[in-house]
Amino acid sequence: MVATIAVTAPEAGIRLDQLIARKTPDISRNRIQTLIRQGQVCVGGETIVEPKYRVNEGDTIVMAIPEAEPAEPQPEDIPLDVVYEDEHLIVIDKPAGLVVHPGAGNWTGTLVNALIHHCGDTLSGIGGVKRPGIVHRLDKDTSGLLVVAKTDKAHQGLAAQFADHGRSGPLERSYTALVWGAPGTFRGTIDAPLARSVTNRQKITVTRSGGRRAITHWQMIKRYGSGDGDAPASLIACRLETGRTHQIRVHMAHIGHPLIGDADYGAGFRTKAARLAEPARSAAARFPRQALHAGLLAFAHPETGDLMRFKSEIPDDFQALLDAFDTL
Repeated sequence: MVATIAVTAPEAGIRLDQLIARKTPDISRNRIQTLIRQGQVCVGGETIVEPKYRVNEGDTIVMAIPEAEPAEPQPEDIPLDVVYEDEHLIVIDKPAGLVVHPGAGNWTGTLVNALIHHCGDTLSGIGGVKRPGIVHRLDKDTSGLLVVAKTDKAHQGLAAQFADHGRSGPLERSYTALVWGAPGTFRGTIDAPLARSVTNRQKITVTRSGGRRAITHWQMIKRYGSGDGDAPASLIACRLETGRTHQIRVHMAHIGHPLIGDADYGAGFRTKAARLAEPARSAAARFPRQALHAGLLAFAHPETGDLMRFKSEIPDDFQALLDAFDTL
């Protein structure tokens, strides 16, 4: 559901949350403030995350209102690849295709449902009933490592590390991505704020104002292909300094090198697959997801302070894609 509000002259200067509350009496002001902070409100085409923002005459306010959520998730016997587990936390190697927590269109069959079954009453509820123990997430079609808290203390400790993004602690997250083309340098940093797209609320976009700061550091691992032309693809290592939704996917597309298989941010590059030699051509055309794997996760244990460091091998489907590109 989307609410659209046109700001009139008498309404100029009113706080954003106050005006929306006045125009949508069926929605509480607290709920409206939450939606604003979650990036669900745009003013004049720009995402605004500050409820105190003062509106101007002629502004058009667009607020996305998510559908009501059903009851709290139930336990489901879904197999998990457990990399490490103790009484405080659990580290999972998530397969591609598994949604992390319940949401629109995915109320069952999620990692949360599996964790509730696996952990029972020990799973932390501090993250909310829909996201118990969750301190970070991976997109549905991104594979790799994810840590979940099993106690409130562990949740608080891990959440603080993820909020700090490793600036003053050992938190480290590294991803492997196969992207179209080849950047002109062997390493770089993308510092570009992100916000929800005005035209498609399911997508994220780089924005000049109103977004949240997002920083991705990348380094070339390998260029594929040879000859006089540009490399058709590159294997990239990405390290996150922030953890925004779709961050790596949007950032790599922003610099002209979207992930192979990314239907949301790399659709314009599909024709490149037709110009590849076999077997890379067929492998790229049929790869069903973005070529992205969270292969490294390190953090301080929230109870003992010990450095916990985990690595995950590239999964079979991704490896088969890389093997096909090795023939170029």
